[in-house]
Amino acid sequence: MKLCTKKLYIKKQLPIICLLALLTYLPLESGLEAAPHAPLDKTPDRVCFSPNGGCTDLALKAITQARIEILIMAYSFRSIPVALALIAAHKAGVNVEVVMDKSERQEGLTPATMMANAGIPVYLDGIHAVMNNRIIIIDKKIIMTGSYSINTASEEINAENLLLLRSDKLAKLYRDNWVNHRKHSEKY
Repeated sequence: MKLCTKKLYIKKQLPIICLLALLTYLPLESGLEAAPHAPLDKTPDRVCFSPNGGCTDLALKAITQARIEILIMAYSFRSIPVALALIAAHKAGVNVEVVMDKSERQEGLTPATMMANAGIPVYLDGIHAVMNNRIIIIDKKIIMTGSYSINTASEEINAENLLLLRSDKLAKLYRDNWVNHRKHSEKY
């Protein structure tokens, strides 16, 4: 990206960046009870249901609390706020990698392009008819999964769910599956 284009992009994205920062400090309205500012690894399993059930907020909170690693498999990834949160985590030293369905290969400024330009490894899985996984694995102990896709429609108009589970054993199984998909995927 040229310097002028980058400055224009950053200026256009400033409201989203401010919103992301605000969401980090707001309590979640997303299902199971938990202390709103407690670390995720000390809260009970959580669930949210869309539309307007706080799934994006739950995903953002989990991403901002990651300290070691965030691995994502996403069929549809169109959320700029989530991409910006992943970029911020990456810049803070968290290992972030994303495997997407081959349909996410698109022209223009997309979350995939933003993340790849920020140095986050993004892969496209074209081996399967559809790579229909929706998984976020955080710090090798937290799994987020469900029908929730990382996009606005999943939060605002679709009937979807996102489940956050804490389990080292389950996270290892999901992580191993993620690694298998990354191995046969091509770099974006």
